[in-house]
Amino acid sequence: RVHFDLIGLPPASEVVTAFVEEPTQRAYNEVVDQLLASDAYGERMAMFWLDLVRYADTVGYHGDQDHNSSPYRDWVIDSFASNMPFDQFTREQLAGDLIADSDVDQKIASCYNRLLQTTHEGGLQPKEYLAIYAADRVRNLSAVWMGATVGCAQCHNHKFDPYTSKDFYSLAAFFADVDEEDHFRTGTNALPTKRAPEMRVLTARERQSLAELQKQLSRLNQNGATTSDDKSQSEEIRRIKHAIEDLEASARSCMITVAKPVPRTTRVFPRGNWMDESGEVVQPAVPAFLRSAAVSVDSGLDKNRRLTRLDLANWLVDEDGIGLLTARVMVNRLWAIGFGTGISPSLDDFGGQGFPPEHPELLDQLAIEFVRSGWNVRHLMKLIVTSRTYQQSSDLRTDLNLIDPQNKWLARQNSFRLPAEMIRDNALAVSGLLVKQVGGGSVRPYQPAGYYRHLNFPIRKYSHHADQRQWRRGVYMHWQRQFLHPMLRAFDAPSREECTAQRARSNTPLAALVLLNDPTFVEASRVFAARVLQTTAHEESDAARISWTFRECVSRPPDAEELRLLELLLNRSRNEYLSNPERAAALMETGIAPKPEPSSTDSAITELAAWTTVCRAILNLDEVVTRY
Repeated sequence: RVHFDLIGLPPASEVVTAFVEEPTQRAYNEVVDQLLASDAYGERMAMFWLDLVRYADTVGYHGDQDHNSSPYRDWVIDSFASNMPFDQFTREQLAGDLIADSDVDQKIASCYNRLLQTTHEGGLQPKEYLAIYAADRVRNLSAVWMGATVGCAQCHNHKFDPYTSKDFYSLAAFFADVDEEDHFRTGTNALPTKRAPEMRVLTARERQSLAELQKQLSRLNQNGATTSDDKSQSEEIRRIKHAIEDLEASARSCMITVAKPVPRTTRVFPRGNWMDESGEVVQPAVPAFLRSAAVSVDSGLDKNRRLTRLDLANWLVDEDGIGLLTARVMVNRLWAIGFGTGISPSLDDFGGQGFPPEHPELLDQLAIEFVRSGWNVRHLMKLIVTSRTYQQSSDLRTDLNLIDPQNKWLARQNSFRLPAEMIRDNALAVSGLLVKQVGGGSVRPYQPAGYYRHLNFPIRKYSHHADQRQWRRGVYMHWQRQFLHPMLRAFDAPSREECTAQRARSNTPLAALVLLNDPTFVEASRVFAARVLQTTAHEESDAARISWTFRECVSRPPDAEELRLLELLLNRSRNEYLSNPERAAALMETGIAPKPEPSSTDSAITELAAWTTVCRAILNLDEVVTRY
């Protein structure tokens, strides 16, 4: 449980064995500390944040062409992994470009303001889309940081919360300085795309490597190696220069925010009609009913100065004002990571239409602790997962079901299906295929032929990656808004057109068919089967091999009935593939992972195919894709 919640990956068998031998709180806490300190923790935490900010690799509207945003995803991963305080995390996204002497990372963080859906359709009305973009930004800002549905005030005052239409457009005015002119002028439907303003960037690790190479080159040049007859030093200089050139060539483009010297005029659009300019001109301002909490914005500032996105960010994390609401919203979502649902079930609406928290005092106390800790996300996650409440069993109990069927009183843990990316990562990890490289461009997994046949402007032909990128973690998958990868869609991943605070959890036959037949899972089963046969070569019985395989997948041995059924499946599969060796050979061709040697005998291929079938069955078990 704690492995999936903190890093999104299954525990290694030796970790499970070590804990079973010493199941103490001290041993558990040590595991928690190791997980929180890992890069994988940053990747797991990024999954929920990317849903919130509607991160995707494509523009969403019209032809849904690519845009350059993957460095922002890396920044989010690095921020969680390095435990950046959440208040700083907020400032850099909303106003990284406005921070004095902003560095590369802060400029990358400002890509947040560019993640909305956009279009480059011929004949578009810039004024119309400026209104659409402004509304999108207000909806996302209010949902992510305030747990509010301010978007409902676009056309009229909010019907259930005290947000007015003027509040909506005043919040939109904070973003009126975001330069969209280059976007409209230089954007095209052609690929590769240009979505100015952009900058070329390296990952943090690549920048560190580049700095080290440049230091080495500087030292060699200072030693006079450029004029030396020492061929080895000259060769070393050439090697370093080539390495620097290769690194610089690997830089990716990233959309960034650039502030206009003179922001656009923002006015209230009556009934939300962008063609009606009769409405009042407004300046950047926080909602009127929250002005008493607007310490950072309204106190000590020149009233004649136009407020900026940085002022807005400071207001959102003001510990003496609205920051406590921001903290409650964030804490509620962190709690949901550990329990499947928030203290308030409404992860995106703390307003009149949301559900009140079941334990308001608990939510308040955790929010206060979050702020007092310096907005320390890692501290709060540790507090949650080391609690006795978190460590309870999730087994259903008849007595509890009678008095608390929805587990509102937290007398047990909750069990729920893993998110789509974790289901994929789990199969890759168990098989041994998972590539744990952190950061980099988006990856393109196997995808059904013709899936993009209706995707035009331009017409696209999908090609999956044919190298180790194929086995990278799901957080790096290419996110096509209009044509989300079928595996992601089958397991309820959002298209990320809007903020998603809580993913749906469906249970359909399609999901089982994806687990059984998607090339990623078939390939993982094939490679896992080869690993089983190699690792358990010393075992004399099929039962022992099946038990080892089962434990690798679910961290427990199979019971007698499970063992009987899997042995039956293994024997039937052997007979089937012995009768149809061509089917066994075809199964071995799935995926790009190494195939059996051409010299392999038919019996060896048949045996591997039979064990592949067993592995496919185990990886399709409900217990494998469920977090308990």
